[in-house]
Amino acid sequence: MRTILITGASSGIGAALARHYAAPQVRLILVARNEPRLEAVAQDCRAKGAVAEVARGDTRDRAAIQRLITEVDARSPLDLVVVNAAINGGGKEGRVETEEVAFETADINYIGSLNVMLPTLSLMLARGRGQIALMSSLAAYAPLADAPTYSGAKAALVAHGLALRQKVWPLGVRISVVTPGYVKTPMGSDLKGWRPLEMSAEKAAAIIAKGLERDRDVVSFPLPLAILARSVLLLPEWVRRVSLSAFKFNQR
Repeated sequence: MRTILITGASSGIGAALARHYAAPQVRLILVARNEPRLEAVAQDCRAKGAVAEVARGDTRDRAAIQRLITEVDARSPLDLVVVNAAINGGGKEGRVETEEVAFETADINYIGSLNVMLPTLSLMLARGRGQIALMSSLAAYAPLADAPTYSGAKAALVAHGLALRQKVWPLGVRISVVTPGYVKTPMGSDLKGWRPLEMSAEKAAAIIAKGLERDRDVVSFPLPLAILARSVLLLPEWVRRVSLSAFKFNQR
């Protein structure tokens, strides 16, 4: 039986990935803070023949997350862990985000991701196999002025993930970084204005799963937007600033 753990699985891309992978001979460990929504996703997965377990958890709680991962892995070794839990952060009513929001965003999006990834990596290295997917964003390449901590945390995941991939790939553990563009999710709806090439969470999940199956170092989509976002890093700062000025977050 294949065992897959997904954080942030109660909605959006996490929920879509859970439903995508749900099938007989698949055990899904679904982790999120909203237990009712998580249970609804689990029920959908069970209807497709999967074994779906719900674990209410906050990725900021390092000790609790480590216990969960260790306990699950002892029962059924983890084959794939999708590190997906995140929040947008950003400033309210167009203002600079507060210290409180910035630290919360960093704690969930980056430190929380490490709390999941690192104990998972230790277990996978010990047996010489496994796969980890880190959910980043195209904002890692084209940072958003209304969400600086979100953009910074996502950029850190790209750098951290690719550095680790180079180190652990010869040891049997695969790490991929996922950088989606605009996806129709509750979290994504906070970004108002132009949303080029936006896609459904279900389509995004299918693209991600295919990329992970092929062991891509970076699963970046949609391709035209991914090329544009990565090119932004090479532009003069004033051009980058003007080109991204149309993207604004709704107030928290």
